[in-house]
Amino acid sequence: MISRILPYPLLTVSLVIFWMTINSFSPGHLLLGTGVALIASRSMASLRPAKPRIRNWHLLVKLIVIVLYDIIRSNISVMTIILFKREKNRKSGFLTVPLEIRDPMGLAVLATILTSTPGSAWLEFNSSQGTLLIHVLDDVDETAWISLIKTRYEKLLMEIFE
Repeated sequence: MISRILPYPLLTVSLVIFWMTINSFSPGHLLLGTGVALIASRSMASLRPAKPRIRNWHLLVKLIVIVLYDIIRSNISVMTIILFKREKNRKSGFLTVPLEIRDPMGLAVLATILTSTPGSAWLEFNSSQGTLLIHVLDDVDETAWISLIKTRYEKLLMEIFE
């Protein structure tokens, strides 16, 4: 019975908290935010997403630390490129990365990582070929980018989800 009303309780609570952080606190905002969260949670349930299978929870903590470090490092790198290194030989570009990971949740997390890290953006995953197309701001060494994605993220994600 409760799962019908609140199919994704963590999502509902997170949305209410988010709503209250972007609005000033009032009983009306709390009621409205709760209503929006309940509707969103019920809408999510109608999509029936597959529940993620996480095999190694301790590696998830390691991944979070790595990603936070990389986001900070990338912000500094992009800032440096934009402010100080406007050389003619610097170029952005598109890379095709062959991937072994096939788990939908692992691919979604990889997409989030690459898009949230400044200097790179996930563009397309070709599931029939198992290739990922990304855009990078500083395409100095294509093999370094591919190696970074495969060894730093993909390998860890495969250990977590597959």
